[in-house]
Amino acid sequence: MLLRMSTLLHRTRREDPADAEVPSHRLLLRAGYIRRAAPGGYTWLPLGKLVLDRITEVVRAELTAIGDQEVHFPALLPAEPYRTSGRWTEYGDDIFTLADRRGAEHLLAPTHEEMAALLVKDLFTSYRDFPVTLFQVQTKFRDEARPRAGLLRGREFLMKDAYSFDLDEAGLRAAYDRHRVAYQRIFDRLGLDYTVVHAMSGAMGGSASEEFLAATPVGEDTFVGCTECDYAANTEAVTTRAPAAGDVTAQAAVEVHDTPETATIASLVELANARRLGGRNGWTAADTLKNVVLSVRQPGAERAEPLVIGLPGDREVDLKRVEAALHPAQVAVFEDWPAYPELVRGYIGPQVLDKLGIRYLVDPRVVPGSAWLTGANEPGRHATDVVCGRDFTPDGTIEAAEVRAGDPCSACDTGELTIRRGIEIGHIFQLGRRFTDAFAVDVLGPAGKPVRPLMGCYGIGVSRAVAAVAEQHHDDRGLVWPAAVAPCDVHLVAAGKGPQVDAALELGGRLAGAGLRVLVDDRTHVSAGVKFTDAELIGIPRTVVVGRRLADGYVELRDRADDGRVELPLDGLVERLVDAVRGRPGVV
Repeated sequence: MLLRMSTLLHRTRREDPADAEVPSHRLLLRAGYIRRAAPGGYTWLPLGKLVLDRITEVVRAELTAIGDQEVHFPALLPAEPYRTSGRWTEYGDDIFTLADRRGAEHLLAPTHEEMAALLVKDLFTSYRDFPVTLFQVQTKFRDEARPRAGLLRGREFLMKDAYSFDLDEAGLRAAYDRHRVAYQRIFDRLGLDYTVVHAMSGAMGGSASEEFLAATPVGEDTFVGCTECDYAANTEAVTTRAPAAGDVTAQAAVEVHDTPETATIASLVELANARRLGGRNGWTAADTLKNVVLSVRQPGAERAEPLVIGLPGDREVDLKRVEAALHPAQVAVFEDWPAYPELVRGYIGPQVLDKLGIRYLVDPRVVPGSAWLTGANEPGRHATDVVCGRDFTPDGTIEAAEVRAGDPCSACDTGELTIRRGIEIGHIFQLGRRFTDAFAVDVLGPAGKPVRPLMGCYGIGVSRAVAAVAEQHHDDRGLVWPAAVAPCDVHLVAAGKGPQVDAALELGGRLAGAGLRVLVDDRTHVSAGVKFTDAELIGIPRTVVVGRRLADGYVELRDRADDGRVELPLDGLVERLVDAVRGRPGVV
């Protein structure tokens, strides 16, 4: 393949676009890989499409190597299967819906579990047809409320999704493990620094799931690791080790105190120590029980209901963790205070919530027998020795508190949690029978009785992977593509307007004839300095400069990753570059 900059559909930009928030967004736009077409939608220019295709090739190769079979579902889908599964309602505003000229409702596919289950039901009737795994690389759609960060959070994106069907739990686990290993091979080949973490299943459901997160400071996901063991989890999936329960009868009686102007935890703790509330000092925020009111609307419900979450006062509620725990309900900050006058803002205690019929969930640290300083449900008043299991009984527990660096690891006795940010590039699920139950997918088993298959689901954000690689492989001059995903193997720069251009094109033709992907900067209307700047911005691994030493039979080879430079004779150069690109030892 030979591309010429003089005719290529390509433009670089010197300045960062005003709306570009993260490095990958800025550099992919500036280097001429993508162009914004609409909010959350991008046109892939030739160089960008080459990167996208190379990543797709890696994904396809590893999945076919484990026996997956490629199919291609429609992106425009009927509503009925998604109504049957319940996800038409669960997805809510996150999906694009439309009606055809006959009034039939459709959606633009966010994912294809329903269609995969229906296809298997249509084709297979016997246990002899199993196991089977299907995959596709297909455009998906989500009606993001706020598209951002370029390819990282768009409304239209390219995704690989695979669906396994097995007749028993052992088969499902084996399929899950095969895909987990295949994903590791894929992301290793793409040159990504990633971590496999425990995750929440969300709209997919199922018994287990893991995410593959590419580490980067701009990542939307936060994940933890342990300083002593191999535990890793998305913060949404982190569990809190609960302390031992206490004796509810051993605590002092509730005492209500006047605490004027203490609507915040900090002001309450200050007053509690100044006045020795409950006959003690040394009060800290962790001794208080903060009660946060949220608004929760279940799928299909006309109105939201209040939910109160109780947690130690030194912690904040993490709305992403709440949303993950309560999925598919929609969660928002509570604002309808006039409708609930019994909820005294800043002074809410759990003592009255059961009588009010308001659901109350608590942090796992709030155990039976634990005593708290909390609101007395009157303006300017708090209560001490409010005991869980005696003075209030929660409706359950919820992992809603923020996770902090230094928190104890729930998987071992000695480790502490560290926190990093990352981009979700892959997610694998053990779905079980959620979708085969929804569509009554049954086959005849070996004993002559119906057997219902179990499903696994395995997704990779292909277009997002382009951005993830760019986030991890760039410097202050531009992109630095790993060889496996770069749009070309060699970038030839003709540093001159005379014989250098002809020599670069002739050398490029020979390299392309030897099987390499070659980009030749044969432009005659720009300076050598502009060409070098563009070459660094575009980020192809090797640049060959055909310049002033051409007359002596030499060119300069530049390595984009380490800035190495070496002069090489033209004689034998093609063979040396081919060997280098193909990874043969002992060559440049």
